[in-house]
Amino acid sequence: MHNLLVQLAGIVALAAAITHAVLGEAKVFRRVRIEPERLRLLIWLVWQCGTVAWISLAILLIAVPRLGSEAARDWIIAVSIVTFGFAAVANAWATRGRHFGWVVLTLVVGLAATGLSP
Repeated sequence: MHNLLVQLAGIVALAAAITHAVLGEAKVFRRVRIEPERLRLLIWLVWQCGTVAWISLAILLIAVPRLGSEAARDWIIAVSIVTFGFAAVANAWATRGRHFGWVVLTLVVGLAATGLSP
């Protein structure tokens, strides 16, 4: 059961990452005016770095049950908990809890935590 919950964490994290990328393009970067233009590119690239990191961790969470190493499994889960946990806290703090992202990311943390070895 724990393996399924960790994989579900990965699926939810993947959905969150894709949503992050799409909403960033549609709601943020289409409207915002950033000068100079190269600064706009830099900010866009940094935004998408978060998306790539979340997708990478999501794929690793989905693959965790197939890993033969208990240590690798625990490290992947722990790093995912820290990464998505930080993102959840930052989102809740920056938006004063008015954005749904922190709830989704907290769900990822909770589901992933079920897979840690006792």
